[in-house]
Amino acid sequence: MDVRLASRSGFCHGVENAIEQAARVLEEGRPGAICSLGEVIHNRQVVDRLAEGGLKVLDRPEDVSAGDTVLIRSHGAPPEVIETLRRRGAHIVDATCVLVTRAQTLVRELDSEGYQVVVIGDENHPEVRGVVGYGHNVICVDSPEQLDRLPSGGKLGIISQTTHSPERFGEMVGKIAARGYAELKVVNTLCLETRRRQEAAVELARQVDVMFVLGGRQSANTRQLARLCENVGVRTYHLESWEDFRPAMAAGAAVAGVTAGASTPEWIIQEFVDRLREA
Repeated sequence: MDVRLASRSGFCHGVENAIEQAARVLEEGRPGAICSLGEVIHNRQVVDRLAEGGLKVLDRPEDVSAGDTVLIRSHGAPPEVIETLRRRGAHIVDATCVLVTRAQTLVRELDSEGYQVVVIGDENHPEVRGVVGYGHNVICVDSPEQLDRLPSGGKLGIISQTTHSPERFGEMVGKIAARGYAELKVVNTLCLETRRRQEAAVELARQVDVMFVLGGRQSANTRQLARLCENVGVRTYHLESWEDFRPAMAAGAAVAGVTAGASTPEWIIQEFVDRLREA
């Protein structure tokens, strides 16, 4: 089978940084527990490898003890969580993606300038939960059906979840603008590398008979890649690794395309490509 890999796929800079910092902390052998609040990245295989090295995954800052080392993952964390960790005497290693840090800063600035801050994003995504904590009464909307959450007037300051597509962000901003607000301040917080990967995935999807998108089930950017490929009209499968592959998925296909989310390591991508070529 002819198997083609997207020109851009796999780890982004923010994910690479988080994993490198986690590995460095584990190698240093600090006293106390070494842990992260939530999984460092949305990839089960990478999380399992870090766990084997001694990294614990905690859900609450209250579970941290004095002297523990806590890694803030690439998604960031709300300021109240950081403050709780400091009060509990934890050593904090901040691996927040620089783009997420910028979004956090923008929320604080827009809020201080008197804007009703609006984040276009999934309110349950860890990045968004961290970002909204930097303002007062920040509103999240992620679909036209949620626009009723917005006030009827005033001035809005709008940013986006970094992993959203430009099309999705633009559609939502357009619908908000149509509601007739006196002032809108829109700041583009989209990740350029995410956009490039999305464009590469769509370009490849138009050339193949079946598309495989590799990445964690909880990875928002991987799910978005799969949606974009499906929208092209090509048969698309979102898999975590080769273990999820079934021969019927490639039945009748002469050309297969492969892309991967920003949390998918190179070894998973390469194994999948190699084995698919042999299938």
